[in-house]
Amino acid sequence: MMKPARTKPPRRALAKKPSNNGQKDPVGVYCRVRPLSPSDQECCIEVINETTVQLHPPDGCKVNKNGEYKETQYSFKQVFGTHHTQKDLFDVVAKLLVEDLIRGKNGLLFTYGVTGSGKTYTMTGSPGQGGLLPRCLHMIFNSIRDLQAKRYVFKTDDKNGIEVQNMVEALLDRQKRDAQPQIVPKTPLSRQKPEPEFADMINIEDGCKVEDIDEDSVYSVFVSYIEIYNNYIYDLLEEVPIDPIKPKWNTPGKNAEFIPPQSKILREDQNHNMYVAGCTEVEVKTTEEAFDVFWKGQKRRRIANTQLNRESSRSHSVFMLKLAQAPLDADGENVLQEKEQITVSQLSLVDLAGSERTNRTKAEGSRLREAGNINQSLMTLRTCIEALRENQMCGTNKMVPYRDSKLTHLFKNYFDGEGKVRMIVCVNPKADDHEESLQVMRFAEMTQEVEVARPVDKPICGLTPGRRYRNQAFKEELTRRLEERGGPVIGESEEQTAIELLFQSFPPIPSCELLDANDNQTLPQLIEALEKRRRIRQMMSEEFTKSVTSFRSMLQDFNGVVAAKENIAQGKVTEKERTIISQKSEIERLEKKVKTLEYKIDILEKTTSIYEGEKRNLQQDLESQQQKLQRQLSDKRRLEARLQGMASENAMKWEKECERRVAAKQLEMQNKLWVKDEKLKQLKAIVTDSKSERPERPSREKDREPKVPVRSISPSPVSVCVTWNL
Repeated sequence: MMKPARTKPPRRALAKKPSNNGQKDPVGVYCRVRPLSPSDQECCIEVINETTVQLHPPDGCKVNKNGEYKETQYSFKQVFGTHHTQKDLFDVVAKLLVEDLIRGKNGLLFTYGVTGSGKTYTMTGSPGQGGLLPRCLHMIFNSIRDLQAKRYVFKTDDKNGIEVQNMVEALLDRQKRDAQPQIVPKTPLSRQKPEPEFADMINIEDGCKVEDIDEDSVYSVFVSYIEIYNNYIYDLLEEVPIDPIKPKWNTPGKNAEFIPPQSKILREDQNHNMYVAGCTEVEVKTTEEAFDVFWKGQKRRRIANTQLNRESSRSHSVFMLKLAQAPLDADGENVLQEKEQITVSQLSLVDLAGSERTNRTKAEGSRLREAGNINQSLMTLRTCIEALRENQMCGTNKMVPYRDSKLTHLFKNYFDGEGKVRMIVCVNPKADDHEESLQVMRFAEMTQEVEVARPVDKPICGLTPGRRYRNQAFKEELTRRLEERGGPVIGESEEQTAIELLFQSFPPIPSCELLDANDNQTLPQLIEALEKRRRIRQMMSEEFTKSVTSFRSMLQDFNGVVAAKENIAQGKVTEKERTIISQKSEIERLEKKVKTLEYKIDILEKTTSIYEGEKRNLQQDLESQQQKLQRQLSDKRRLEARLQGMASENAMKWEKECERRVAAKQLEMQNKLWVKDEKLKQLKAIVTDSKSERPERPSREKDREPKVPVRSISPSPVSVCVTWNL
């Protein structure tokens, strides 16, 4: 069965889907700040204005490598502080998505944040403060209240499609539904007492509704609820039957036995949209009924008690609202049976599980594995967003790893241009969550730079509008004419009462029992009663004939009025046809001109694409050259710094060497001067001694004495010896 599927056209055929002139809208990212708990004294998030928040690192936290205390600001499309209500958030974020849903467009809304930041509260709400999900349901059913089709007129198939059934098929399906138990109760919830757990959540007094809705179409709402747990998809609405052969599981704390639900797989339909195969889709008619289905699935969702949150979600939950609509026929009574006239739109409300760190939650065993899978799926979502952002900003064609996680694979169509994407970032301002909140803010800031193609406006049916009210006006006029001529028309609900009144007008039949053979009273009384009944019946028959005659004349009069109006309308149509003919000729001329302009536009687009390609190549070359230049400049700076260090080191070395040599030279000169001074002193002393001893004549014996050194001087470091002969 899988081999023929591989012969489908390649995936790039998605690019051929029409778009609104290639217009794109950025992903709408909103921020909601949770009120600070009484036990948390320090706050690390401050709302600056309607679009900006500021993060303050807590005491003792150094946020950069230099150990500096730094504050950062992040901007969003809008920031909701602690004073904003659930209604304020719905009016800004989800209201437009509901309007697009009724107008045939898809939408994706998901909440993102760390554990305990208020994601589930934002999506579901609390008693007296309904969240986004019940408010979306309330707005949908408040808008299509009188325009809903009967149950089972629309029917889902196994290939993510919707079919239209005729009245007989729908009636048979309703009888089957009454014969077997379903998720939706048989008794309408408007007659039941709602559960106290969610009665206050759906008590929404705001009469919000979509204006300018197509009143010649009928609508049906289908809901489904799944969870993604450990990267497996489970149907939260699936009623698993008990199989006597397979092993049974005992519910903890209960005597009941059940079989665990089987995981579902993702498939692709003929329009290349991803869907969960075999997922339960329930048709609902009221807000209470839809929220009851949601609440039953919510009770089956996996939650656990951790160190950070008493009821921490251990899975990603996805509540999908599918709206099917189809136009009425020309009479305004029955739904068109053409499948191509059915419009199906979907709104997915996603409550993501919170990212968490195991060193804070102290998770072990299964909790640790759940946290790892949650963080891995959120990391895959971040990787996909980064790849989309890089492809759009740099013009690359990098593959987006949607298939790495069931979460991203399920919603890949929304990022490819199948609907609007909105994200609500929930943050807890307490100081302990500062590091996790910082990562969430960075991811949200990056997500805002991703652009999604604007969805296409789907064509509407070409029938004349006002068919429903035209048929209703005909019935009202017919009822008024009948009341004028013969009294009010008896409806189907009053038929039994009218028959009973009719039989009461006949005289009662007396007893037919003969007492004896000579009884002459019973038979005459019976004959008289039957004669009265015959006369009354004849009189009623005449009245009925008169009523039929008057009704026929009334219909003839009405047909005459309709014919006259049709003649007038025909004259107007003839005049309009002339105008249309002239307009057609003008349109043909304009179409020829448009084709010429389109040809020129194609040429210009091709030229522009060539220039853009050359521009991208030049930009890439420029970026590579700039990177090369930057590298060269950085290498030059490093070389200059190294040479400067070497020069300063050599200068200091030579300066020390020069100082040493100068000191040595100075010492040498001082020694020389000292030696000279000593010599002069000795010479002076000798000269002085010679003058004082000159008159005495030395004896012969003294002349014959050997030469003896008179004085020897040895200065340091230079040794000098002076010898004098006396």
